[in-house]
Amino acid sequence: MREFLNDMLSTIFFIALYAIIGDIYIATGAAIAIGFGQIAYRKLRGQDVDLMQWMSLALVLVFGSATLYLHDPRFMMVKPSIIHFAIGFVMLRKGWMARYLPPRAVANLSTRMVNGWGYAWAALMFGLGVTNIAVALTFSPVIWGYFITFAAMGAKIALFGVQYVVMRTVVVRRLAAQAVVAA
Repeated sequence: MREFLNDMLSTIFFIALYAIIGDIYIATGAAIAIGFGQIAYRKLRGQDVDLMQWMSLALVLVFGSATLYLHDPRFMMVKPSIIHFAIGFVMLRKGWMARYLPPRAVANLSTRMVNGWGYAWAALMFGLGVTNIAVALTFSPVIWGYFITFAAMGAKIALFGVQYVVMRTVVVRRLAAQAVVAA
């Protein structure tokens, strides 16, 4: 979850700042600065910059610049959909989720289960992308802010919670069964 939140930091910061001050242009400028700051921070620490972080920076720069230049907040409001679609396509790759799981979980979960949850996440990302476009083009920036903050983040947190409970239950049962066999 930490990696995902890091990938979405500029968007999360944009939403939070917009909710607090109500100025989409200041929030957009700050989101662009956060995107550049993330890349600079990783580079200064000698860390690799992941493709998703470069993509997130490019999107916040392009859509943020369009928002500022054209004075139309819908460009910045649609940006999360592009990210959701891109993430959804990445999540269609088999085995992507194993990177985010602890070694104990990877060792005790079937490949089929790990891939299945990966596809569930992909479906959620595509669904949120389409829904975000509809909300961004139909409603005010204030309503969109509530949607992207509570509904979109809430859906991700809910899926994460369900996945965690299911995977943990399976791992605990498999470890208990292995302990019985070993005894």
